[in-house]
Amino acid sequence: MISQKADNEYEAGRGAQYNHPNRFLKGTYIREHVEGVDDWEQEVRKTEFIYDNSKTIVNEVKSPDVGMAFSANPYQGCEHGCIYCYARNSHEYWGYSAGLDFESRIIVKKNAPALLRRYFDNRNYEPAVISLSGNTDCYQPIERKMRLTRQMLEICLEYRNPVGIITKNALILRDLDLLESLAAQNLVRVYFSVTGTDEKLRLALEPRTATYKNRLNVMSALSAKGIPVGVMNAPIIPGLNDHQMHDVLQRAAAAGATTAGYTMVRLNGAIGPIFEDWLRKTFPDRAEKVWNMICSCHAGNVNDSRFGTRMTGEGNIAELIRTQFALYCRKFGLNKTSHSLSLDLFRRSKGGQTFLFD
Repeated sequence: MISQKADNEYEAGRGAQYNHPNRFLKGTYIREHVEGVDDWEQEVRKTEFIYDNSKTIVNEVKSPDVGMAFSANPYQGCEHGCIYCYARNSHEYWGYSAGLDFESRIIVKKNAPALLRRYFDNRNYEPAVISLSGNTDCYQPIERKMRLTRQMLEICLEYRNPVGIITKNALILRDLDLLESLAAQNLVRVYFSVTGTDEKLRLALEPRTATYKNRLNVMSALSAKGIPVGVMNAPIIPGLNDHQMHDVLQRAAAAGATTAGYTMVRLNGAIGPIFEDWLRKTFPDRAEKVWNMICSCHAGNVNDSRFGTRMTGEGNIAELIRTQFALYCRKFGLNKTSHSLSLDLFRRSKGGQTFLFD
């Protein structure tokens, strides 16, 4: 069902405000003229969990500008509801919408830990950094119950395989014991996604995430335990949060971050119309200006798929943001040195015996 809300309807606690049609489905029905339908069924949307036995869990990332080689995602869809999330489009492959479905119909890959163990046990596997949350947040709320991410970290520690994590959720603090053990062997780095400093804006942009203050507090707690942490100020949305970059990087550095990154917002696929609908309902006074500024960073479009420019954009606004980022990183001592996780400690165990990887 594709339900388009009226201009004056707004569902608090959700990012997307409607279900955009799935490009792969031919048959849908839609509430197109709101005022002309008297008895359209309206229900409070509850989060639904779909339990799946997947065939694989590790995906090779072939995009050269993403910054990861392999990713593993125990969940598809994300309760956080970030309106700009690039992963929304992937929900269409499961037969759902990139809109409300993405944040309310969560696919739980309940055999993810077993699949990861099988992946490591493959004799042809060569150690590589596995990035958790390469698509959706591995610490979203359902993780508190399912503990799939924790089990995967336990396996990474057992096999001594390096792991990268990026999250918006304070739940990661639950796994401090595992993160400490991994860090002691140079096997983990944690990034926190921090889009700004304005809590009112956060509630609109990413309604079910941890507060910015909580994220920075957790970052500080992890750093104090010797766990390498970094910050991703992403995405930058000109006209909404670009002016907060200075404070984000300053506060992250004070919380122990040693590395930082950023990306420009890009609205590919279904995310374009979903974001525009949200923007015009949430910020009607500046929606046109923000939309045009985004377009100016992508050669007149809201999306650019070209490697090398899609993440940072081009044009005057993009260049200004790029210059400011470099300036602030120097000012706050970020990205002064590179850091590589260890690949030479990997071991696989079979039948209770441990074999060192040569």
